[in-house]
Amino acid sequence: MAYHITDDCIACGACQPECPTDAISEGDIYSIDPEKCIDCGACAGVCPVDAPQPE
Repeated sequence: MAYHITDDCIACGACQPECPTDAISEGDIYSIDPEKCIDCGACAGVCPVDAPQPE
């Protein structure tokens, strides 16, 4: 089960360097590639607005 980023994302960039599989892409709202996501939750642990959520 991959994580996804909700509309609460403020595009702060805290999550991207934490992803061990480089599944997170930058944008107005960041996005997670479900094919690369290993459901580790590292992104959720650093997000100030809890935008990364499990599917």
